[in-house]
Amino acid sequence: MELTAGEHQQYSRHLLLEKVGMQGQVKLKQAKVVVIGAGGLSCPVLQYLAAAGVGRIGIVDYDIVEQSNLQRQILYTHQDIGKSKVTVAVKKLQGLNPFIQFNAHQTRLTKENALTLLAPYDIIVDGTDNFPTRYLLNDAAVLLDKPIVFGSIHTFEGQVSVFNFKNGPTYRCLYPTPPPPNEVPNCSEIGVLGVLPGIIGSLQANEVLKIILGLETILSGQLLTFDALSMKQSIFSFKKIAAPPIHALEEDYQALCGIYTDIEEISVQEYKQQASNFNLLDVRTQAERDAFYIKSIHIPLDELPERYTEIADNKDLLVFCKSGVRSKTAINILQNNRFKKELVSLKGGLLSGMPFT
Repeated sequence: MELTAGEHQQYSRHLLLEKVGMQGQVKLKQAKVVVIGAGGLSCPVLQYLAAAGVGRIGIVDYDIVEQSNLQRQILYTHQDIGKSKVTVAVKKLQGLNPFIQFNAHQTRLTKENALTLLAPYDIIVDGTDNFPTRYLLNDAAVLLDKPIVFGSIHTFEGQVSVFNFKNGPTYRCLYPTPPPPNEVPNCSEIGVLGVLPGIIGSLQANEVLKIILGLETILSGQLLTFDALSMKQSIFSFKKIAAPPIHALEEDYQALCGIYTDIEEISVQEYKQQASNFNLLDVRTQAERDAFYIKSIHIPLDELPERYTEIADNKDLLVFCKSGVRSKTAINILQNNRFKKELVSLKGGLLSGMPFT
């Protein structure tokens, strides 16, 4: 495989690098990388991989662009709101580099499609924001013998690592069991500094390029942490653990992470049509409630196991939080304590629409 004249011009600064050069650039052209998610982390990953000349890039995402994305998801603009992230991303990346191929997978990654979607690629980039998908990705990567370049962000802090690289430690070695579903809220619930995904995503792209080029010091068995406030960066080592081998994907990754899918949800509009049938339970923190008050019963999620008896059971109960994650956990708690009335979660939480009272 050779480079065209246009590619020579496009990658001229790479060709000058001793550790890249013509041989390395051809390796990049031959590489196939799939990026899971097209959000905050994935935007810089996709831009830098495309700019570097990775020959085939797959993008897996089922979401559309929302205005709240624009603070950190730098591929998108106001003109893209309401459009498919995958479709917009491919169009813009083709403008950045017309010499490479893009595969748009406008779908949610599931147990049913994971192995088929990931199989054609050499490297998997994890740009997701939830634990069920991370465990699914890990197990699929182990079954397919492919490395994962991992990134995560939380308010002002980020992490980067490389899992399953040449049979090295996996995500399950670092996190053998998922945390409780309400312990690590995502950025839609607690926010994230806008530049942080750019920093962490760029570090992920760096690891991808190092793997393709065969460079040293891959973050396998190492977790890099970064604090945007103090600007401190640390690297911690972890080892491959003795665990039962993975022979197949889990039956239910939502249940593995303590998230149950058999919970009824209704939208703000549906609630308004039948509001008199429900009592309301707010499981947000006191600070969240002070900042945005809605008349309702208020029991923070971490207090619910001890205080659930305070909830009236004369009507069905609509449970809400900011994004709809904690409300489902609350319903699980109430179900386990045999709450007498029907339990319903507000779909998408308060972020889904205007105040409903």
